[in-house]
Formats: sequence, structure tokens, C-alpha cells
Amino acid sequence: MGVERSGPDQRLRDVARAMRGVIELLEVYWTRVPEGFSPVTVSAPQLRVMYVIERREGINLRQLGAELDAAPSSVSRLCDRLEAIGFVRRSSSTASRREVELRLTAQGRAHLDRLRARREERLAAALARASPASRARLMEAVETIRVALTAAVRAEPTESAEPAEPPDTGVQRPPGGGAERRTG
Repeated sequence: MGVERSGPDQRLRDVARAMRGVIELLEVYWTRVPEGFSPVTVSAPQLRVMYVIERREGINLRQLGAELDAAPSSVSRLCDRLEAIGFVRRSSSTASRREVELRLTAQGRAHLDRLRARREERLAAALARASPASRARLMEAVETIRVALTAAVRAEPTESAEPAEPPDTGVQRPPGGGAERRTG
């Protein structure tokens, strides 16, 4: 017979389980991209690489591997593929000729912009089914999650001295601490 759990710890686990379920549904929902959206398919690991490079322009392969917690050979292969399709450019570091810096190309940035726009469009269509009051509560909850995740990302040790910045969420935070939808 199992031990019944209750109280704050169990509620926290229930919230985490619900969030995991939402994230998994989003992953499935977002991968259902209409035909003709993009002639290039980027895998989830390649997309993660692009997000990190976008956030840390000029990152080297070693730092990227540490950030992704991935083997250097795996990171190199991911970058090879992204470079072959024109989304990432490698160049020699100005600080050390032995280091290779990674940058997104204009084509890579455009792909991320199209992908984000399409995801937001699809998510907005799904959320249109919720009441305005439910959407307002959801916005508060999403902002709470964003703040907690930002703190968790910043608290994690990284090999680099540079602080890790969370990805652009499309939400601007006014001085009062609330959240507003970006309009531009």
C-alpha cells in the first residue's frame, strides 16, 4: 500500500506534473506544422542549439557543449548540420585563433522568427477557446513561471562567466512588475 501524500510538497509536484503535461502537449502541437511552412526541418536538439547561439552570440563549441550538457562530438555534429543548411556560421575567434565562434546567420534568425510567429499564432488560436478571465489568470501564472525559471537558469553554474539570459518570451515587463503583451 502506498503512502498518501498531501500538503505543500504534493501540491508542488501536482503543479509540476501539470506543467510537464502542458509542455508535452505543446511539443506535439507545435510539431504539427502545415505543409509549405518551411522547406527546412530542424530537429529539437538543433533548435536548442539555435536558441543558445541566439542568446549568446559568439559562443564557442566548448561553452555551447557545457550549456547544453552535451558531448563535444554531438555539439559539433549539430552545428555541422545547421551550418550546412545555412542557419549557423562558424568563424575564428578574434581572441584566440584556436577558438571557433558560432553565430546565427540572417537565414537562421529568419527561421526562428517564422517559427516563433507560427507557434504564437497556433497557441493564440487554441487559447481563444478560453474565457477572457481564464486567459488573464493564465497570464499571471505564465509570468510567475517565467520569473521562477529565469531565477533557476541564472542560479545554475555555467562554465562561462557570462550570465545566461532566458530566451525572449515576447513579454515586456513594465516597471510595476506586471506583464504586457509586446506590440511590435
